[in-house]
Amino acid sequence: MSLYLWIDLLVIIFPLLLSFDKKVHFYTYWKALWPAITVVGTFFILWDILFTAYGVWGFNPRYLQGIAFFGLPIEEILFFVTVPYACIFTHYVLTTYFPYQLSEQLTEKITLGLQLVLGGLLVIYWDNWYTASAFAFTLLLIMGIERSAHKTILRQFYWTYLVMLLPFLLVNGVLTGTGIEEEVVWYNEAHFMGFRILTIPLEDSIYGMGLILGGVFMTEYLRKKKRNPRLEPR
Repeated sequence: MSLYLWIDLLVIIFPLLLSFDKKVHFYTYWKALWPAITVVGTFFILWDILFTAYGVWGFNPRYLQGIAFFGLPIEEILFFVTVPYACIFTHYVLTTYFPYQLSEQLTEKITLGLQLVLGGLLVIYWDNWYTASAFAFTLLLIMGIERSAHKTILRQFYWTYLVMLLPFLLVNGVLTGTGIEEEVVWYNEAHFMGFRILTIPLEDSIYGMGLILGGVFMTEYLRKKKRNPRLEPR
């Protein structure tokens, strides 16, 4: 079994087994969660196919099974299932056991700060495909959620994402070469800022934020829609 496939399995195995925790009952979220992962994951996979084709990033065959679809290794496709599942699970576990929310004022300040930083870097690094696309997507997502009926999720997401960053960076660290001889995923130096956290491009933290926030938002949207059928279009 390839290293990348092992990583995919290790990421999801414990969240999957713990989904039946008596307090969280995460399995009851599945009706909304799986469609949310499918919608967000499909978008990211299409993005991935495009950037792989144009050499923005690529994959080391040494750590792969050798099965690919549209140029993407099967392990990379599974990444957009296992990582969102594990991270959304973590978000709901944290908010269940530690029902803490940032104040509305602090949330607004963080949101404004992210918009200014991401918007500023987007302008500066417009020609860097990875930087520009990751920052633009996450910026637009935050702006959209802030103006939606579900903006209160930001009051929880900002602090849960900080907690999730450690395991997220550990996984990405291995994928980008930390602790192993060669990287599993390589990045074209021309398309990111050049700043790394150990071996991880800084952009990965913003890309990950967009991936996970998109999944949390879609899950919440679908859960509330199922609880209130009047929200469905006629």
